[in-house]
Parts: sequence; structure tokens; C-alpha cells
Amino acid sequence: MIGLLIAIILFNFIAFKTKRRMSSNQIVHIWLFTIAFETLFDVFVEFKFHAYWYFSRDIDWAGILPHIFLVPAANIIFLNWYPQKSSKWQRLLFFSFFVVAILIYERITILPPPWGYFHYGWWRLWHAVILDPILLLILLGFYNWICKLEKKAAS
Repeated sequence: MIGLLIAIILFNFIAFKTKRRMSSNQIVHIWLFTIAFETLFDVFVEFKFHAYWYFSRDIDWAGILPHIFLVPAANIIFLNWYPQKSSKWQRLLFFSFFVVAILIYERITILPPPWGYFHYGWWRLWHAVILDPILLLILLGFYNWICKLEKKAAS
């Protein structure tokens, strides 16, 4: 639990105290999209198939914390720092760096308590290697769609 609380404070501090490119409207959209999408994904992967879980295999209150406060902040950091107008190579390099950072963080979260809070069932790190880029691309697609909707509403 200590590791999770430190991560929540650190990720949210970085998300909201570093240079912000995103509007408040975009942040709210991304925050809520992340919670909804992650919950939908975890209903199957975590609860139905028991691939991984937070704290215990059961549904518990502590498991809500990463869904509401950790992953949305990480997505805000990713989108705020993503070099949208840079070359394809710079975007690919940043994207790759971020995926590696996520994988390193996932490794840290499986440390024994009180530092770790994440547990593997049949899930392995290579599953995340495959899925994390797909999930980040979905996030980027949603963000770009929100930006287009904002431009359309403003004109």
C-alpha cells in the first residue's frame, strides 16, 4: 500500500504541476475515459479470467485507488508530454520510452507488500508488452477525437 500511495502522489503531482498542454475539458474527458475503459477491461481480465489483481483476488476498496487516481494520472502525463507535432521518429521514440517506463513500473508493483500491490495470476510481463502499446494507441485516438470535437464546437 505504501508503494501505491507514493505512486499516486508522485504521478498526480507530475500530471498537474508540469507543463500542461491539455485543457481542463480534455483532462476531465481523459480521466473519465480512463476510468471507464480500465474498469471495462478489468471486469474481464481481472475478475472473470483472474489474470491479475490489485491487493487481493476479491473486489476490495483499496483496488479502486489505482483505477481512479493512478492510471488516469499516468495517461495525463503521457498525453501532456506526447510530441504531437514532432516527427514520426520522435513520436515513436517517446512512445517506446513510455511503454518501457510502464513495464518497469509494472515490475515494481509486483514487489512484496508494503511496496507492491499488484499480483499476477496467469498474466506475465510479455502480455503487457503486447497490450500496452495498443491501449496507448486507443488513448491517443480518443484524445485526438476529443480535440477535433472541441475545434468543431468552437467554430
